[in-house]
Amino acid sequence: MNSLVLLPSPALTAPETRVPALIAASGKRAERRFWEFFTVTIRNPNTRRAYARAATEFCAFLYDGGVDRLTDIQPMHVAAYVELLGRSHSPSTVKQRLAAIRMLCDWLVVGQVLPVNPAASVRGPRHVVKRGKTPVLNREDARLLLEAIDVSSVVGLRDRAFIGLLVYSFARVGAAVAMRVEDFYPNGRRWWVRMHEKGGKFHELPAHHNLEAWLHEYIETAGLAEERKSPLFRSAKGRAGELSERPLLARNALDLVQRRARQAGIVGEVCNHTFRATGITAYLENGGTLEMAQAMAAHESPRTTKLYDRTSDAVSLDEVERIVL
Repeated sequence: MNSLVLLPSPALTAPETRVPALIAASGKRAERRFWEFFTVTIRNPNTRRAYARAATEFCAFLYDGGVDRLTDIQPMHVAAYVELLGRSHSPSTVKQRLAAIRMLCDWLVVGQVLPVNPAASVRGPRHVVKRGKTPVLNREDARLLLEAIDVSSVVGLRDRAFIGLLVYSFARVGAAVAMRVEDFYPNGRRWWVRMHEKGGKFHELPAHHNLEAWLHEYIETAGLAEERKSPLFRSAKGRAGELSERPLLARNALDLVQRRARQAGIVGEVCNHTFRATGITAYLENGGTLEMAQAMAAHESPRTTKLYDRTSDAVSLDEVERIVL
């Protein structure tokens, strides 16, 4: 429960000990119900932060507009806020904010703070995605990046093993940084990896032979073999080329992959999801099936997996090159 104590943060309010003015003006019951929404119904810390930001900004919009009680909120207020968001945010962001507002209002209705949900009838922007926006590396660039990593230090071995895990297991960065040493384990004649997925779920699959070799070398050099309960991927101690006892954080992982991409001379945007998409695309290009890629990526729907598929990009480029002047 310690993490819940940290909830009243700048992501929610300022100063830390206060709720938004609109909630405070609606009484102690509304205030308590507001806090309960984030501490009781939402377990994922990333979702909690995103929904807290959405709720706080919505409350500020209403209060600045003259709405000083929750019971005064009307559907037109929610619609006006959605319209305003649409001028500066992408449709997917607007839809996420609206979903957060709906869920919060539902929670307040159940707690008898609101008589009805004013956001229930408000429609969000139309948003149909058939192709993901995640930047993807081709196989040559991905191989170049991995080969360019200096593995003469334990930090280099860590980086190669970490990026290799993202590519060869289609792992989310959150699942990768949450792994412990014991999550790389023998199963018969092969070694497997166990990822900590959303909702407390575990996802296990055999390690690619390259990944298996890289993880063994990293663990042996770092001296982690006997520390089975400790974090597998650890943060570095500044520029000393040594690892600390603390786990690698997702935000630091982004710096890691972008730094390695620059060192390899790769031009263009690179993010943590780049390697998940790169692995899925390479798998499909080599004859893999969408259904198996979905299972390996632990996606609930094949439509989500398809967003990471860039096999059609090469076809489009080949067709463009047919234009000869």
